[in-house]
Amino acid sequence: MEGKIVKVSGPLIVAENMADSKMFDVVRVSDKKLIGEIIELRGDKASIQVYEETSGLGPGEKVESTFAPLSVELAPGLIEGIFDGIQRPLLKVYQQYGDRIGRGISVNNIDHEKKWEFKPTKKVGDFVTAGDVIGEVQETSIVNHKIMIPFGISGTIKSIESGEFNITETVAVISTDDGDKQVCMLQKWPVRRGRPYKSKLSPYMPMVTGQRVIDTLFPIAKGGVAAVPGPFGSGKTVVQHQLAKWADADIIVYIGCGERGNEMTDVLNEFPELKDPKSGEPLMKRTVLIANTSDMPVAAREASIYTGITIAEYFRDMGYNVAIMADSTSRWAEALREMSGRLEEMPGEEGYPAYLSSRLAEFYERAGIVNVLGSEDKRGSITAIGAVSPQGGDLSEPVSQATLRIVKVFWGLSSSLAYKRHFPAIDWLISYSLYADKLVDWYNENVSADFVKLRAFAMSVLQEEAELEEIVRLVGADALSYKDRLTMETAKSIREDYLHQNAFHEVDTYASLEKQYKMLKLIYDYYRLGNEALSRDVEYVDVMSLPVREKIGRAKYIPENEIETLDKIDKEINDSIKSLINGGDDNV
Repeated sequence: MEGKIVKVSGPLIVAENMADSKMFDVVRVSDKKLIGEIIELRGDKASIQVYEETSGLGPGEKVESTFAPLSVELAPGLIEGIFDGIQRPLLKVYQQYGDRIGRGISVNNIDHEKKWEFKPTKKVGDFVTAGDVIGEVQETSIVNHKIMIPFGISGTIKSIESGEFNITETVAVISTDDGDKQVCMLQKWPVRRGRPYKSKLSPYMPMVTGQRVIDTLFPIAKGGVAAVPGPFGSGKTVVQHQLAKWADADIIVYIGCGERGNEMTDVLNEFPELKDPKSGEPLMKRTVLIANTSDMPVAAREASIYTGITIAEYFRDMGYNVAIMADSTSRWAEALREMSGRLEEMPGEEGYPAYLSSRLAEFYERAGIVNVLGSEDKRGSITAIGAVSPQGGDLSEPVSQATLRIVKVFWGLSSSLAYKRHFPAIDWLISYSLYADKLVDWYNENVSADFVKLRAFAMSVLQEEAELEEIVRLVGADALSYKDRLTMETAKSIREDYLHQNAFHEVDTYASLEKQYKMLKLIYDYYRLGNEALSRDVEYVDVMSLPVREKIGRAKYIPENEIETLDKIDKEINDSIKSLINGGDDNV
């Protein structure tokens, strides 16, 4: 039965004669074939959010249901792709329709014509089940795309071929209890339903990012979730770029959700130029970009996050570690608020819908480290990092608060640090990581048994500095004891020589965990031995004027392949302060 429009309210339309439809079914609206999704059913009336501009629509126009939920296409051709919020390929749309996305356009989400070299990894007679890899396609020079048995199919391989195929051609036939099933390289999956897995694990290892303030003080686990809230100009996008470039992940999914067009343009221009540090190839060769700018229809913005996480789950099921960046969830929440208002739902705090928290949790809970489906024992992970853009930098607003209740890592960006040109501008006094304790064993085994102790030292000195600054403001630095002055100088060294990191410096942009440990040990040893010298009546000025202090400050610029230089600096610290102590003893 064909539905008819009875009401148009911006991107929301109401249609009657829709009793046969289900929630979240995709519909085509009017003769223009605009894409929409049913978000409310009352009797035979359906409320539909339309993913395209609705101007010119009026009552009486037809609505046709596809009787299928909003789904994404999953196949070779995703990597290096630039899609909009409902997975329309923007490059192909541009080639066919020009600069502006026209209404009612119809293009395949992924190229159905392109041929890919399929290499089987299973043979005729093998028993396979959902999630098993039956073949591989070298999609880019970095990504080996694994072709998996779709969910719901298990049986014996009747035939399997190698050669060049497009994504809709049959590459294998599986003999099942329900008859023969043809398998091609293309899978479709509804975006609002998480892809299944065997079991979810507790995160146990860090996702190494090479950013010292993150890896040392506020680490994120593989399969963890983090939020990066901060006001305008505090460096959210640069932090996400650094994570995309350096994080220990195989695949990057970047969602520009409701961001300004010029910011998204920067991302689209920069990502192809960024070099992947592991392979030297362009970073785009392991990246999927989803661009849904602030001038695109607001309803598609709401769908973009689900599109991104579904693509991430697909690569996770291959056994890859995926990092997904959502920039920003605040714009996504604003889209929810607008649609909720048009549905005339009861508003919650600041007009956001009452289900804001549960929708955010729905997204973040799809991250994690899991044992994936299939007969082999394989693990994959999704690490989700969401930027939050609170208006005026107010972290008490509903989106920030709802996010903080869900995520376990909070990298709070500070405008005052950004104004001081301290980047990354992650404020160590308000940020936290609940994964730090779970990762202790991993750090002890893979870095050093002292790494956790040095982290605790850095945090305590920075906290102490904040307290001492109050005294300095009131009565001046001269009122402090020499030990407190040494603490202030040590905190300054931690801030400027360790936490401050130049994203655009070829050496300083990345620091391995081994280098981070050795850099922090320099500062710790100077502090520990300096305190010992002061307790032995060595002059404070002598401790502070040692030439080795300059070498500590420049340690960040020592390349990874010359890391043993840090051990020499550490020995110099020990020798020079001990000579001060011994000299002091000789004078007594």
